[in-house]
Amino acid sequence: MSLPLHAQTGSVPEAAVLEGLPPVHAVSAAEVAARISGGPRLVVLDDDPTGTQTVADVPVLTSWTVDDLRWALRQDSAVFFVLTNTRSLSPEDAAARNREVVRALHAASAAEGTGYVLASRGDSTLRGHFPLETDVLAEELTELGAGAPDGVVVVPAYIEAGRLTVGSRHWMRTADGLLPVGESEFARDATFGYRSSSLPEWVEEKTGGRVPADEVLRVTLDDLRGGGPAHTARLLSSLRGGRTAVVDAVCDDDLRVLALALAEAEENGTRLLYRVGPSFVRARAGQAARAPLTPAELRPLRGDALHGLIAVGSHVALTTRQLDRLRERGGIAEYELDVALLLDEERRDAHIAEVAAAAAGALDSADAVIRTSRVLVTGADADDSLAISRRVSAALVQAVRQVSASRRPAFVLAKGGITSSDTATHGLRIRRAWARGTLLPGIVSLWEPVDGPAAGIPYIVFAGNVGGADALADALDLLRSA
Repeated sequence: MSLPLHAQTGSVPEAAVLEGLPPVHAVSAAEVAARISGGPRLVVLDDDPTGTQTVADVPVLTSWTVDDLRWALRQDSAVFFVLTNTRSLSPEDAAARNREVVRALHAASAAEGTGYVLASRGDSTLRGHFPLETDVLAEELTELGAGAPDGVVVVPAYIEAGRLTVGSRHWMRTADGLLPVGESEFARDATFGYRSSSLPEWVEEKTGGRVPADEVLRVTLDDLRGGGPAHTARLLSSLRGGRTAVVDAVCDDDLRVLALALAEAEENGTRLLYRVGPSFVRARAGQAARAPLTPAELRPLRGDALHGLIAVGSHVALTTRQLDRLRERGGIAEYELDVALLLDEERRDAHIAEVAAAAAGALDSADAVIRTSRVLVTGADADDSLAISRRVSAALVQAVRQVSASRRPAFVLAKGGITSSDTATHGLRIRRAWARGTLLPGIVSLWEPVDGPAAGIPYIVFAGNVGGADALADALDLLRSA
């Protein structure tokens, strides 16, 4: 189906979007793994923790000291994640954090004698600090003597969650069909909102016209499937001066063709930066999709306690529906952090302490849910809204920390990107962990912390914008079965 890049369509039957596409060019994960063996390490700077949800047995850092980065580079893994949490930060702080990570990584890489290539992991529904993050990374690499990137490759697809790119237009799967992401609730984000579903037009929009849509290189399914890795590598090798490329993807094979093409282009001297969604990481690392963890695999990972703690900060409508289904399944005790009280300096700490004490007491008999009130409070502008989000997230994390200090839970599950990042770093004080796999196919990552007070407590990262209405309840049922 051919749609003008600017067309506004509403939901479209998925078959109509996918009809007439070239046949898939099959590439195995093993072929990619063999191709990248001995090559530079893929280092993913993740703007929230949810990028790990497509991979298994991959190191994760929430700290980026040179020692932490050297530890990750020494692990037997083609990829590792550095949790920067920049989606929750102001543009200035996000830029500063990216600079810190790259400088430390460059030092660690030199010390270990291991090369690296950088992926800036953003949201598959196009939210986040783009182009700021890739701009900053390009500047730092240039200043460090690593060479100015020839191109920035944008690949937002997230296959399991139904975020697909066809004809350079990005779609998200809904109950009614495929919806252009520019018409979704995520495009109305108070901080990172946008209008365009066409990726070239989105790049022009987000760069304020600095990069015109007609100057963006479009790598289509015709290129990936018809031309294959060699043709796609030639396209990517044509990038110069930091030019942006956007890439189609409907399945893992499309991304594995891209991975082979990238390896060839880079081996021939093309320097690239990636701005990607979760599925790219799995393909580029040479991993195949894995089935969710089983109760037998979960049993040695979970703690000795009977019940776990669920922290819910996400405000998207999908999370509210998932909470409703979780209530229907039962077995939970639920406690609310009132956002209005959290923004009141005089009442904030007492309110958090009261909720945390009640939740800790409930762990004897039920899984405890601490959630923020469901009415979204926004500020006067994007920066103000982001500041409110950070303040609310800090309160939720403070409650998790207080619960964990008084009663060790069997697991901790965090719902929402900012929530899951802050809970990991500040609530549970995780520095190093392994992403062991998922609780649901391609979504909901389980981390095994390897240090600090959370060692031995499985930590579950659950994005706000993924899964069906039953996903949260299904994940909890699996944890309970271990």
